[in-house]
Amino acid sequence: MKKVLFVIPFCLLLAAFTPTQPAADPTIPAEVESLLNKYGCAACHSVSRKMIGPKWTEIAAKGYTQKRIVQLIKKPEPNNWPGYPAMAAQPTVPKADLDKIAGWLVALK
Repeated sequence: MKKVLFVIPFCLLLAAFTPTQPAADPTIPAEVESLLNKYGCAACHSVSRKMIGPKWTEIAAKGYTQKRIVQLIKKPEPNNWPGYPAMAAQPTVPKADLDKIAGWLVALK
């Protein structure tokens, strides 16, 4: 009986600290989210919260064209985002993938 009384709280404590997979953001289409994860974008950007980089909605609010977003991903200009660390250039991301990401950002409200 004493063992059971010890094991139950221990199991509850363990369950409370078990990592869970964060829910996917419903505003990011699965195909785009896959690209954001593949190229490491999601490590610094999010729709719902400020992280290392600006939120996706902040980027979209700048009103950049799709072409301009592609340029800024390939060769970031830190002066566009004061208060954030400079983004690493992403020159190896294929153009087709950049276009999908940039197109989503342009359409994001």
